[in-house]
Amino acid sequence: MSGSNSNAEQVLERVLTSKDLPTLPIIASKLLELMALPEVTLTDIANLISQDVALSTKVLRVANSAFYNFPQQISSINQAVSILGLNAVRSLVLSFSLLSVGSPLKNSRFDLEQFWERSLVEAAAARLIFEQVTNSDSEEVFTCGLLQNIGQLVLAITLPQQYDQVLARTVNSSGHIAANADFAEVERDILGVSHTEVGYAVAKGWELPENLLIPIKYHHDPTSFAGTSLRHQQIVQTAYLANLLAELFYSDTPEHYHKLFRNEAKQLLGLKVLGVNTVLKMFDKVIDQSAQYFGIKIKPVKTVAEILQEANFRLSLINLSYEEMNRELIKSKMELEKLTEELAQKNRLLENLANIDGLTEINNHRFFQSFLDSEINRSIRNDRPLSLLLADIDHFKKFNDTYGHQTGDFILKEFCRINKAVIREYDLIARYGGEEFVFVLPETNQEEALLVAEKIRQTTEEYVFDDGINSYHVTISVGVASAFPARHEFDKNLFIGEADEALYEAKHSGRNQVSLGSSKRKKKWFAF
Repeated sequence: MSGSNSNAEQVLERVLTSKDLPTLPIIASKLLELMALPEVTLTDIANLISQDVALSTKVLRVANSAFYNFPQQISSINQAVSILGLNAVRSLVLSFSLLSVGSPLKNSRFDLEQFWERSLVEAAAARLIFEQVTNSDSEEVFTCGLLQNIGQLVLAITLPQQYDQVLARTVNSSGHIAANADFAEVERDILGVSHTEVGYAVAKGWELPENLLIPIKYHHDPTSFAGTSLRHQQIVQTAYLANLLAELFYSDTPEHYHKLFRNEAKQLLGLKVLGVNTVLKMFDKVIDQSAQYFGIKIKPVKTVAEILQEANFRLSLINLSYEEMNRELIKSKMELEKLTEELAQKNRLLENLANIDGLTEINNHRFFQSFLDSEINRSIRNDRPLSLLLADIDHFKKFNDTYGHQTGDFILKEFCRINKAVIREYDLIARYGGEEFVFVLPETNQEEALLVAEKIRQTTEEYVFDDGINSYHVTISVGVASAFPARHEFDKNLFIGEADEALYEAKHSGRNQVSLGSSKRKKKWFAF
């Protein structure tokens, strides 16, 4: 036994003399020194806190929040000290100071953000529980909650490699530390000392008051506290129950800690059913509020009822027979397949919306560019010809001005509909822009392309565009470009430009005709 105590003392000495040992922020240390003086005044305290503008702002923000729910606005630190009292202000300053202790550790299992998140949960739980027990100030108990596991942080910083071994054995499936009595035993087994002993020693070195020190040491085993002070006993028991509530929130077996909390709250603090239910009902709301007031990022908080419901569902799956489980799996698989198909349909719909022209319901310019790239690559692989037609409806602006845009839209849609029947299934018709349309004809040489272009021109000229009110006749001009992309130097933009130049020639020569492009002709077009 003496050897075990000697080992613990050596570890404590190593921790307390470590150059990495975290220290209490200066403003908090000075506040504790000042409050220990018998002649200290409220003004002295207010003047000290006011020196730190950022801290003063935080204290005033919380003082004016629902955390205290005062009816009047508190506008200065002097007023906060006067209205809240020294203990409450000291607790606020300590709480904000503690939340700044430590920095993220590289290559460590210890998660600093997760640690302070859990500490805040325990602090909020402690305050909520204590309010059901007594009408006395509960701010100090909030600080106890933040402090009670400070030894974990100290050990992770001063003995990082050894503490990683502890965490490797104790972190649960959701990645959280199981901070209970069993966890402390693992610490003693590996390190020779637990976080409760280390936390107590470090906090004592910070010269924290007895009300804050005692819960650090006894919060995992309140029955071992032998003091005679009723308040100290209640704070220790509250810290223990706050830890159980946190386990309900973070552990893999919340139903166990829910039952344990109900029993222990009744046995230790004499809480009635109504008081216990109030704590459980308000727990998630209090956590959210505290995180907001003290600037801690926390994941969305579930209600206790939701946590237990999920736990019961997991338990029911474990208790299912093989056949029932198999049926559930098949049902889940079918539902997943259904959802996957629905998602695929929606993705296809979105893809279509991105590639379809809203007016004519044929492919748009974006899709044309992508389609042409694919066909160029295929033509190069197979050494096959490729042709491109650019068609423009003659005098369309004048047509729009004469008959109106609704009639113009009708003409554009009908033009697309009738000419989709002219081309092959694997050819492409797309809206190039305005009243211009482009046709991509894979494996089509120059002579064949001219025949297709003439057929499109003739189909358009002979068609009667009847909208049910009037009948209209329109003509088009068509430019044709053909090439073997695998031969010579091929450029997509020059290819489009050749068809564009041919279209310009057809319009310049009187419209309602087909013109063949030439790669030797001077280009008058813009690259896309």
